[in-house]
Amino acid sequence: MDCLFCSIAAGEVPSKKVYEDELVYAFYDIEPQAPTHFLVIPKAHISGCGDVTKDNSHIIAHCFEVITQVTKELGIEAFRVVSNCGESAGQAVFHLHFHVLAGRDMTWPPG
Repeated sequence: MDCLFCSIAAGEVPSKKVYEDELVYAFYDIEPQAPTHFLVIPKAHISGCGDVTKDNSHIIAHCFEVITQVTKELGIEAFRVVSNCGESAGQAVFHLHFHVLAGRDMTWPPG
């Protein structure tokens, strides 16, 4: 499988690591949209939100546990979590990932 985020999680493509354990890898976005912008990805390849099942949902729950842990460690109290699901929604890498953005006022709609 030729997946950029699988390659990042495997250490084959360089990234600035924020967090790693057996299920999850987190790293800073190379094109940050906020002063703090990192991604949290499952190490297992899950293409997107539409591929979450009862068999892998524990990994997604763990992603959110990691988001909570990392934001607390970074002293972040307010943040936005975004996951684009599908090409027309802006998903560019088809490996489920959560953008965590903080450090500026977040407007709605995003922009």
